[in-house]
Amino acid sequence: METALTEHGRRSSWPGYVAAAAALGYAAPHFWWGAGIGATFPGDFAEAPHGTWEAAIGYGGMGVVAVFGALISLLLVHPRGRRIPARLLAVPAAVAAVGMTLWGFTYFALQYLLAADRVVSAPAFAAKDAHPQAAWGLFWYALFVVWGLALGLAARNRLRGKVRCCCA
Repeated sequence: METALTEHGRRSSWPGYVAAAAALGYAAPHFWWGAGIGATFPGDFAEAPHGTWEAAIGYGGMGVVAVFGALISLLLVHPRGRRIPARLLAVPAAVAAVGMTLWGFTYFALQYLLAADRVVSAPAFAAKDAHPQAAWGLFWYALFVVWGLALGLAARNRLRGKVRCCCA
């Protein structure tokens, strides 16, 4: 027996919306960092590059890529995304999901190894690791894990044909 939740497809489309929200949550600070606002920066913002091509690519470019990722996430679950073949959307999304999830989990594995004194931070990075703003890294890498897992689930649902949108 199907409930109203599954009849309208919300059960299978929520991962796409979570992935889009995570992507936009990643994009927004990149735009304000590019504008010179250091809020939530995971390190010493004063030492980060500003006014260079490196900064433009690192902040603006990554923000634009994340907005594009949000659009792809929405196309996986929105009726307009049905115009695009499922594999053309879902396979690259699944590859990106694996990469983002591994990237996020690797950060936490390294943080565990540092806390357990199994590894020692390189002298060049020790000051950066000790900066109070470095704690934001926990949030940003957790966002990568959430984004990767949600995107992977949305891609899987799209490939299996489980996405039924409530607005179709």
